[in-house]
Amino acid sequence: MLAAAWAALIAPAFTAFGSPISWLELVAFVLAVWMVVCNMHVHLLAWPLALVSSLMYFALFWDGRLYGEASLQLLFAALALWGWWQWRFGRTRQGDALSVRRLGLRGLVKPALLTLAAWPLLGAFLAKATDSPLPYWDAFPTVASLLGQWLLARKYEENWPTWIVVNAVSVVLFGIKGYWLTVILYAGFIPMSFWGWRAWRRT
Repeated sequence: MLAAAWAALIAPAFTAFGSPISWLELVAFVLAVWMVVCNMHVHLLAWPLALVSSLMYFALFWDGRLYGEASLQLLFAALALWGWWQWRFGRTRQGDALSVRRLGLRGLVKPALLTLAAWPLLGAFLAKATDSPLPYWDAFPTVASLLGQWLLARKYEENWPTWIVVNAVSVVLFGIKGYWLTVILYAGFIPMSFWGWRAWRRT
């Protein structure tokens, strides 16, 4: 039964640019767009949508041997539960409920440097320990997305420019792998991130 369900999920829904688009990728695409729209409006529904879409993308990327991106989706699923809790019950250091705010350049320096240091380390690990065809392309959005997810969960405005960079790199990565619907998704995330950034700044 599980094998039949998996076969149905990865069966082509349609073809784009010569590559089959599976039902798995199509449903994950729709949920991910809905999630970002909810994030833009600081709506709690974003987190359960993130949980489900992340698990679906884990299956898609693992099947495509993008192990860094696949592992990232499992982390996203766990962080979605954490982010859900943060938006519902999280507090600032002063004890106030979380609200949209800025971390500031000084506060961003340390996590950004840690992200840049982790990138080549993860890339080297993927190159040595897996058959990933694009270990360093795979590694960068993996580590940078963790930074973006932390900033988002804590309602820091700087999550949006972080996602702009992550999405731009991901467009290239998924284009090389032929995940064309996901390319469209991540390309669409770029202007949506600008809109989200603008909306949060107004907030």
